[in-house]
Amino acid sequence: MQIDFAPSRQSTLGVEWELALVNARTGELVSVANDVLKGVAANHPDLNEDDEHPHIKRELLLNTVELVTGICETVKDAKEDLSRSLAAVREVTDSMGVEVFCAGSHPFSPPLLQPVTDKERYAKLIERTQWWGRQMVIYGVHVHVGIDRRDKVLPILDGLVNYFPHFQALSASSPFWAGEETGYASQRALMFQQLPTAGLPFQFETWEAYESYVQDMFTTGVIDATSEIRWDIRPVSNLGTIEMRICDGLATLEEVGAIAALTQCLVDEFSSILDAGGTIPTMPPWHVQENKWRAARYGMEAIIILDAEGNEQLVTEHLTETVVRLEPVAAKLGCSEELADVLKIIERGASYQRQRRVAAEHDGDLQAVVMDLVQQMRKGPDA
Repeated sequence: MQIDFAPSRQSTLGVEWELALVNARTGELVSVANDVLKGVAANHPDLNEDDEHPHIKRELLLNTVELVTGICETVKDAKEDLSRSLAAVREVTDSMGVEVFCAGSHPFSPPLLQPVTDKERYAKLIERTQWWGRQMVIYGVHVHVGIDRRDKVLPILDGLVNYFPHFQALSASSPFWAGEETGYASQRALMFQQLPTAGLPFQFETWEAYESYVQDMFTTGVIDATSEIRWDIRPVSNLGTIEMRICDGLATLEEVGAIAALTQCLVDEFSSILDAGGTIPTMPPWHVQENKWRAARYGMEAIIILDAEGNEQLVTEHLTETVVRLEPVAAKLGCSEELADVLKIIERGASYQRQRRVAAEHDGDLQAVVMDLVQQMRKGPDA
């Protein structure tokens, strides 16, 4: 099977931000995405009511809308794009008594009661995956970065895998599930990998080996389209990007920008290494798998494995060192301010830590957690 990779301008950027729709008074999920999208289309001068907005999309569940940027040169451009789309959503939701927030999961709404969007591919997913599929009341942030040559794609993917726990710890925001404290920083990370072809990517030495894997998935009926390979990091050949899908939902635009900058800088650094004839170190799959679990369980307090030799370090310490190392790359890409916001997340605490603090301050009331997340999206992470 031949998979053509359509090269992009190196290190161009695209971001996807999944938002939950909740009752402004109770904080419960509300399945009104169709009404929101109709309203958004009605307010757009170039769209009919049934047209899909170019940057505001449907998702698996009717309690979700997804904001999708165009192709951006800088993280600042991506944030401005998302901000415009969020304003267009609010123009509709404010009059409906609906708020939006983002976290890896909703703290208390029952997953099994959330209706699925009426699309054939979603119906097929639920029919196949049954109970696990109906549990997927989860929200994430995906970052695409352009790659200018196909032969860079898999080495860069392997490089990003080394930073899996860093992204997971920074974004972890799903400590509660259906009203229960899970004990995990990211319940979403372990829930999502229950879907077929989801979870950690396989690591291939050649593009031909990757093509052979995809062919096997088609031949055995595992997938009907390459987009059904739902790895945490994956090539997107038709767009010419690598897509970083590790992250739990992020509560604020500032945090989305921080994650986007870290992703863009790492990809650009790896690309430069390859251009100079260098190689990118890899780790054994068992180290990668252990790092994922540690970051999902312990978040910012995870002691992570750094290399094939088994050296370890606290994830926040290695993140701080990584930000310093990437500062020249960020200056080149125009995202120095956004990369520095990674350090603010470390200082302030990741969303799962903030959610637990709010719950403790309100005697375990998870409605207060949702309302705090709503205010963070409106006013920033220090709301």
